[in-house]
Amino acid sequence: MELSFYLIQLLNGIQYGFLLFLVTSGLTLVFGIMDVINLAHGSFYMIGAYLAFWLTGIFGNLFLGIILAIPLAILVGFVVEKLAISYVYTKGHLHQVLLTYALIMVFDEAQRFLWGNDSHGIDVPAILSGSIPLTDIQVYPVYRLFVSFVCIVIAAGMFFVIHKTKLGMTIRAGASNREMTQALGINIKTLFTIVFSLGVALAAFAGMIAAPIDSLYPGMGDNILIISLVVVVIGGIGSIKGAFVGAMIIGVSSVFGETLFPDLASVIVYAMMSAILIWRPKGLFPAT
Repeated sequence: MELSFYLIQLLNGIQYGFLLFLVTSGLTLVFGIMDVINLAHGSFYMIGAYLAFWLTGIFGNLFLGIILAIPLAILVGFVVEKLAISYVYTKGHLHQVLLTYALIMVFDEAQRFLWGNDSHGIDVPAILSGSIPLTDIQVYPVYRLFVSFVCIVIAAGMFFVIHKTKLGMTIRAGASNREMTQALGINIKTLFTIVFSLGVALAAFAGMIAAPIDSLYPGMGDNILIISLVVVVIGGIGSIKGAFVGAMIIGVSSVFGETLFPDLASVIVYAMMSAILIWRPKGLFPAT
């Protein structure tokens, strides 16, 4: 195989890794700060994709659809946190698992009721529909490069917020010691609402920008949830840096595994997770 083939797969793996980072960054913060096992997190990825599909169909513009869908996703996160998640903060993990699993079924049925059981797709915007030539016969889609660029900007913004702002300092403090943070006068309930809503928005946004690349289908959030949990475990619960590194590892290994060893792709991902956990049982960058 030519070098350009491996370059294309590497670019695909990096782009997939960035999308995974958007999904898992919110998930790992919910784990680390709120101590909530949220199995419904993948459903928010699905909700974002379908919101983009719905609004793009109405207005005929993907970018406008995404702009309008983001506040709706934040609202969904706010409502779910207030009406459901807030009641299991003091409960055990079993209650959280049962509640969030029930939310998966609710969201899946709502999706089927609103958009049916058929698969759907969103056309790539005309301005980004071209390709960049890598060799005389191989090209790479501009939209995939655009997705990677957007994810880089958001990742840089997240690192800035987490490490350079008061909100980020509060989030890191909550992840490190929730009781001490509350004792210092921080409204932990408000912090939880903000973190959960932002986590939902990130997962939904990942679904929005991935919609023109992947088809939309019922239950599409289930697969992204499983791989996101793997990323969180590898990176370390509560660690944004760990989510980023873990997402890149899984993104690249998944793409190369599916391309070179399609029958063993899943085995490669989980074997890698097992090897990393044997080496670092708490993940690569556990929150401290």
